[in-house]
Amino acid sequence: MRIPRGELRRSRVVDDAAAVLRAVLDEELTGYVVFEPQDALLLGETTSGVVTFEDGIPVLAYDTEREVGGRDGLEGFAVTGPTRAAVHAVDAAALADAHEVEAFRIPPGEPARVLAGDERLAERTVDAAPAARREEGRDQSAVEAFLADADAIEEIRSEAREEARARASEWGLDDVLADDARDSAAIEPGTDSR
Repeated sequence: MRIPRGELRRSRVVDDAAAVLRAVLDEELTGYVVFEPQDALLLGETTSGVVTFEDGIPVLAYDTEREVGGRDGLEGFAVTGPTRAAVHAVDAAALADAHEVEAFRIPPGEPARVLAGDERLAERTVDAAPAARREEGRDQSAVEAFLADADAIEEIRSEAREEARARASEWGLDDVLADDARDSAAIEPGTDSR
């Protein structure tokens, strides 16, 4: 991926990426921010990441150390503590090719969530995004939230078991299910029942 060198607007060490993301959104910046966690510099590492923006809305993320983009790339430079943030302005046309790389694209609210842990800023960013981008990541977030809810998954499994038992009873298969349950209990893990 190639990002053209932009006009440096400011470069400073910040304690919280949210301040940078908020400023970029308010300025409606088209360009990119290079994030360099300071603890990585102290340890002699070169971890840094780039997030590009169009009219203040994040478009893509790239971890320059691991050469990984998208959400995985974003997580590579999401660290707590001081971070050097260098804000660069670039013409939208110069970023067009980079913004076409689907593997590096991120939903608008992801940098606020991942880099800053700021859900309100994430929602504000999504609300400011063009209509075509507002739904990016919302479905994925809902699915991730559901999959993380072990109680909800167990409740669905329990309901499915109850419904299966009720249907088996309707069809007169109670004895078969009872035999299968006894056979399953008698088989130890890692053994062959044949």
